Amino acid sequence: MKFSVITLFPELVLNLSKYGVVGRAIEEKLADLEVFNPRNYSDDPNRRIDDRPYGGGPGMVMQFEPLQKAIRHAKGQTTNTRVIYLSAQGKPIGHSDIGRLSSYDSLILLAGRYEGVDERVIEAEVDEEISIGDIVVSGGELPTMMLIDALIRHIPGALGHEESANQDSFVDGLLDCPHYTRPESIQGLSVPKVLLGGDHQAIQKWREKESLGRTFQRRPELLEKLNLSDEQKALLEEYIQEQLD
Repeated sequence: MKFSVITLFPELVLNLSKYGVVGRAIEEKLADLEVFNPRNYSDDPNRRIDDRPYGGGPGMVMQFEPLQKAIRHAKGQTTNTRVIYLSAQGKPIGHSDIGRLSSYDSLILLAGRYEGVDERVIEAEVDEEISIGDIVVSGGELPTMMLIDALIRHIPGALGHEESANQDSFVDGLLDCPHYTRPESIQGLSVPKVLLGGDHQAIQKWREKESLGRTFQRRPELLEKLNLSDEQKALLEEYIQEQLD
């Protein structure tokens, strides 16, 4: 999968290619990351790409032409692509969106700065706006990097263990269960005994119960969207009773 990022800070985005899962995937050519600086598409002698907003107000707005030229240049190097603007006004992204976007061969990701981009860029070139949540950050680079990371995790071969992505939070609509590693006991805190006994059926039941319970406690609205089986309902009731006791 190819990621083309329109950004004023290409070095920031390219740092993704140096570390962890994303870095290995790019090194192994499972994914490709390219950056396009809109300053390189400006006709201004000083490579200026922003101006004051019409109607007044604070801040500056990124101009139409440099952004359009950068997007269209990126488009010319891709197939089966989609242009996404990372924006606080966008639709909050969820796990289902990751699966949907994974079907494209390439994505062009527009990382805005200042007060945002000229609205006509969105009207003319952008297929959808995406938000990472109800917060505002200084630019679209960090949300863009988060989206790239999430998508690369779903590329076959990108993770060390193929089941890792399938066990992430939200894959089945629930939060993930707790995880533990050695030592068995530290500072008076111990690993749950069920994880030490080698009974894989009991371990799986415990993990599902903890996943249901954690979702109930932290993100109850997620449970409202699910059609829980009778077994899951029983496990959740068992979890709730354990907490009350």
